[in-house]
Amino acid sequence: EMDDEDCERRRMECLDEMSNLEKQFTDLKDQLYKERLSQVDAKLQEVIAGKAPEYLEPLAALQENMQIRTKVAGIYRELCLESVKNKYECEIQASRQHCESEKLLLYDTVQSELEEKIRRLEEDRHSIDITSELWNDELQSRKKRKDPFSPDKKKPVVVVFLKEFSLTFPRPYIVYMLQDLDILEDWTTIRKAMATLGPHRVKPEPPVKLEKHLHSARSEEGRLYYDGEWYGRGQTICIDKKDECPTSAIITTINHDEVWFKRPDGSKSKLYISQLQKGKYSIKHNHN
Repeated sequence: EMDDEDCERRRMECLDEMSNLEKQFTDLKDQLYKERLSQVDAKLQEVIAGKAPEYLEPLAALQENMQIRTKVAGIYRELCLESVKNKYECEIQASRQHCESEKLLLYDTVQSELEEKIRRLEEDRHSIDITSELWNDELQSRKKRKDPFSPDKKKPVVVVFLKEFSLTFPRPYIVYMLQDLDILEDWTTIRKAMATLGPHRVKPEPPVKLEKHLHSARSEEGRLYYDGEWYGRGQTICIDKKDECPTSAIITTINHDEVWFKRPDGSKSKLYISQLQKGKYSIKHNHN
């Protein structure tokens, strides 16, 4: 058992001890903060100076990755340049080949056209008899060199067409200066056209085929005449069509070119008289 004095003294001792402990904790905490701060400052200075291992290792990895990617990009660039160069060379080669093929085609076309013209000229030359001497003379005259001092120089042929308008106005005229070979070429063209066209022939038109009526059928005054028998409104008839069964019906109306009838089921339809004439349908009286 303790008295009040001992308890008070014990309480004061505990309070003093607690205050000392708090003071020591605060001092240790401040000291730890200062140490950590100094370590962080030292590490920061190492990073700024480029000496900290925590900075150097990731930096080395980044630099290595950069070198690899730079190398790959260089290789890809070289491949792209080579591909573009190959495409350029292919386009040039294709253009040259196309040009050569077009040149050969054009050469063949021009050659064939010239050969065809030469062949036609030869045919025209051999097909004309009355002007062959004129043709040869004109060709020989063209082959000769022109001599200004030659006395046998031929004058061009002048063809004059005159037309008198009145006595007071002057006479207008048209002068055509044509060479013999030009006239011969025109004459050859005209003869070829006449030989090609030949005499004017009119194709006879084919005769119009008249349809033959196999049966006599007509409408007169509201009645129908068919194959010698008369039919009127309200009469029962039997309608027959090829490849179908005969059906009975009652005539309701008879017009100029058609006949209306009513079937037993109530449906209405019509027949053209021309169909009866051609034999597509046939009718007869139904006496049942």
